[in-house]
Amino acid sequence: MNITGEKLHKKTKDDKMTTSFHHYIRSLTPMLSVGAFAADMMHLAAEIEKLDGSGVEMLHFDVMDGVFCPMMTAGPSFIKQAQTKYLKDVHLMIENPASKISLFAEAGADMITVHLESYPAHIHSLIQAIKKLKNVNSADREIIAGVAINPGTPVDSIKNILDVVDMITILAVNPGWQGQSFIKTTAKKVEQAISLINESERDILLCIDGGVTKENIHDIAQMAPDIVVAGSAIFDGKDPEDNARYFVNILKKGKTKGLIHET
Repeated sequence: MNITGEKLHKKTKDDKMTTSFHHYIRSLTPMLSVGAFAADMMHLAAEIEKLDGSGVEMLHFDVMDGVFCPMMTAGPSFIKQAQTKYLKDVHLMIENPASKISLFAEAGADMITVHLESYPAHIHSLIQAIKKLKNVNSADREIIAGVAINPGTPVDSIKNILDVVDMITILAVNPGWQGQSFIKTTAKKVEQAISLINESERDILLCIDGGVTKENIHDIAQMAPDIVVAGSAIFDGKDPEDNARYFVNILKKGKTKGLIHET
């Protein structure tokens, strides 16, 4: 076990199953995924353009249906209309995601994350189904298949899908409620997830989502995540490019924190 809580990335027997797009994402990590719905939605294209030059590579789309969590956002048609050079990281906080994943693939998702809690009985087959979807952005890309767990869900609950999942997202707030702070027990859950990933001997991405601010990004970076999601801290009505650059720089400084890449 990696007792320092640092994530070990090494070439294993599973690498033959790891595709070039996954390797490309790995090459960008640690990275920031910017929450698009925190921007001014009436001027989304202009808001996204403000990120140019910040080092951001990915936009995060929180899809809420008002059932799985209390808020509602937007669906696949909106994401499809969000024409952008950035990778599209789609987080489905919805009931019955199996009936919707193909719509989000058609909308241009590069990554699709579903909640364990929304489809627990068949989460393994759902992850497999996501991995079979076509990435409409490029024939050379697959779709990264992720699973997310809420703050109240134990990390061990994802143990039986480590053979198929590409990314694990640890939520640091409860989905669908505004004004929440980063839950302190997240750090322990991240440590547990890293331990499971290392034991799996697979190159599984690790994401932290929720409650990320300028005040805690230094501490979060020391948890060694691959991807960190931040929205309102970037689009705070001031300078999105400068805010995003600040987060990117902090995360990149954490890249050498015990990460080992063997060839």
